[in-house]
Amino acid sequence: MPYTESADVRLYFETFGAPDAPVLVLVSGGGAQLISWDEAFISLLIDGGLRVVRFDNRDTGYSQRFGGEDDLDGGYGLSDMAADIIRILDELGVESAHIVGHSMGGMMAQMVAIEYPARVRSLGLLSTIPGRDSRYVLHPERVDLQQTPVRVSREQAVAYAEAAASVSPLGAYDPQVAWHREMAGLAYDRGYAPEGFARQWAALLRAPERGEALREVTVPTLVFHGREDPALHWNAAVDIAAAIAGAELQVHPEMGHLIPHELWPELAAALLRTARRADQTA
Repeated sequence: MPYTESADVRLYFETFGAPDAPVLVLVSGGGAQLISWDEAFISLLIDGGLRVVRFDNRDTGYSQRFGGEDDLDGGYGLSDMAADIIRILDELGVESAHIVGHSMGGMMAQMVAIEYPARVRSLGLLSTIPGRDSRYVLHPERVDLQQTPVRVSREQAVAYAEAAASVSPLGAYDPQVAWHREMAGLAYDRGYAPEGFARQWAALLRAPERGEALREVTVPTLVFHGREDPALHWNAAVDIAAAIAGAELQVHPEMGHLIPHELWPELAAALLRTARRADQTA
C-alpha cells in the first residue's frame, strides 16, 4: 500500500490519473478519511487532465496515530498538518501541485500556501475559514471533542451518519443518505478512531489567524461555500476571496457544509478552470 515511507510521518495516500499529468491534491476535513472524496468526483478531475491524489490525514484511516484512545492532544499544530501535504508531494517527487481542501483541509491548504508558496500552483478552498473570528464560527464550542469520546459500534456509527444526513439543510439537494451510510461503514472498517478527531481539534484550537497572511497569496484560487452552512458562515468565504487577489468566489444557496453530489460537476469545472489559470501564468 502507498505510504510516505521516507518521511518522518507515515501517511497513506492514493493516486489517480496519468503519472505525467499536473497533480491536484484533495485534503479532507476534520475527522474525515480520504474516502470523503468520491471516485466519481475524482473522475471528473481526471477527465479534465489532472492527476489526483487523496490521502488520510494524520490520526485518520490508515495513516499514523498520534496517541491512544485516551489522548486528546497529539502535540501537533495546523502547520504540522500542512507539512503533511508537502510530505506527500515529496514522496511523489512533485515540485508543486494544485491544493484543494474542505473545511479543516481548506485551513491546511491555506497554511501550505502561506508557508510553502513555491509548492502551490493553485488553491481550492471549500467550506473553510481563515481564522476563528466569531463571525465565521457558527457551531457551539465542541466540548465533546475535549473529553475522551464515547466509542460506538459499527452499527451505531452508520445509524448516526444516516440520521445526520437525513436532517442536513440541503434544500433542493438529495441528502444522499445511502451514500453516507456506506461511507460511514467503510470509514469504520478502515480505521475507527474518534479520538483522532479530538487531536485534530486540539490542533485547530491553537491554529494561527491567517487572514492577513492570505493577502500575500498570489496563486489562482477558487473559494466555494454554502449559504446554509450551519458550521462555518459564508462571510468567511467572502473575506478569503477579498484577501486573495483575483480569487473566484462561489456561494451556493441551499448548500450546507458538505458539497452536494449535484454540485460535483460545477465544482470540478471550477477547479479545472482555476488549474488552467495557474498553468497559463506559470
